[in-house]
Amino acid sequence: MSDDILSLSAAELLAHYRRRSLSPVEVTRVALDRIQALQPIYNAFVLVMEEEALSAARASEARWMREAPLGRVDGLPTTIKDLLLVKGYPTRRGSLTVDPDQQWDEDSASVARMREQGAIFLGKTTTSEFGWKGVTDSPLSGVTGNPWNPALTPGGSSGGAAVAAALGMGVMHVATDGGGSIRIPSAFCGLFGFKPTFGVVPVHPHPPAGTLWHQGPIARTVHDAALMLSVIAEPDARDFYAGAASGIDYREDLDQGIGDMRIAYSRTLGYARVDAEVAELVDRGARELERLGAHVEEIDFAMSDPIDIMAPLWSVALAMGVQPMTSAQRALVDPPLLDLAEPGFHLSALEYRTLEKRREALAQRMSALHQRYDLMITPQLATTAFATLLEVPPESELKRWWQWSPFTYPFNLTQQPAATMPCGFASNGLPVAMQLVGARFADRKVLRAARAYERMHPIRTPALPKTAAAVQ
Repeated sequence: MSDDILSLSAAELLAHYRRRSLSPVEVTRVALDRIQALQPIYNAFVLVMEEEALSAARASEARWMREAPLGRVDGLPTTIKDLLLVKGYPTRRGSLTVDPDQQWDEDSASVARMREQGAIFLGKTTTSEFGWKGVTDSPLSGVTGNPWNPALTPGGSSGGAAVAAALGMGVMHVATDGGGSIRIPSAFCGLFGFKPTFGVVPVHPHPPAGTLWHQGPIARTVHDAALMLSVIAEPDARDFYAGAASGIDYREDLDQGIGDMRIAYSRTLGYARVDAEVAELVDRGARELERLGAHVEEIDFAMSDPIDIMAPLWSVALAMGVQPMTSAQRALVDPPLLDLAEPGFHLSALEYRTLEKRREALAQRMSALHQRYDLMITPQLATTAFATLLEVPPESELKRWWQWSPFTYPFNLTQQPAATMPCGFASNGLPVAMQLVGARFADRKVLRAARAYERMHPIRTPALPKTAAAVQ
């Protein structure tokens, strides 16, 4: 083929499989070769499952030859973030404290759904330790680099998934988001990322972050993300919180357009400080959605920063993770994680429930907003990517990751669907993104708006480094 097969979308690959012009074995071999070439540069994987991937690809090829694919993602090379269980392989969660020598005998819910429909698992992607921060480095796997410049962070905690997506190391990428971990790396890497409504994608096992934690896709096209969402949204009886099975195919209404939509635009949510160049590009993205037919209205949405709700809840989640550790294990943990966990050991049940009531009030306010507006637009992040091994941009006077990601965690608190849509490049050559937020369970509207924008402004991916340019 004249084109790089790893640049093909999931839909294009599936069409090739049907015509027998490409096979899952061929595509999987090329993906594994790409991983081997790029892993030393970007460090996107903590584990590569080459033998299993090729075995699964051969089985998929046989099914396609019989014209009997197992499901909607049969034969598609897939990566799994290393916070999620994959049967037969250790899930280390970026931590030296997790013993790999134990029984790994079940899949997480989303992994099980992908396996049932024929996905080919290439490997497990890197994460910060227990997903605690918005960049991707860990005591276990070291530093992951940005696909536009490996000296910069890809964001986190699903940084490995985003790097793999941007550089063609797989087509489907399963990620998690407890405070922005799908949307942050999608923005820094110039990709589409989608955090579905909580409960749409079943979760098992639930982590200490509980009802803050979502699972969803990082992808190079909105259609690919919608396809993966349609698969992983299938029910799982192990999830106490999961909603009823919907049977929705999230691809169905993607091209319906947005002429019927009312969209609110907030530059700051009332509290955030945003780099001027980032704000200008998001302004342009909002105007483009208006040109595409939506009624876009800039609103004065003056809310106080809900980090005073989020931070204590997150501290409790981290404390639950740290509590079972021995003193020797705690000595191996990323030190800031321990600092953030400490307040969680001292929060009373009454204080915790008070925070949850404030969380409910925030969600009610957003629900009221969506009685008037189908969607809300915000910037996705307040800055572009910065150097690795830092939690915050250098010389910024910031202390914690959420100060440069002030638009992500509010929508974990409210459990709303939120998507990252690339909307241009800053003068430093790095991607900028806007965030599209919908009412709870209005996931399809978010996807429709993202798709409308994508049709006019297709997502750009970075060029391969010279050392891997021949990996076709």
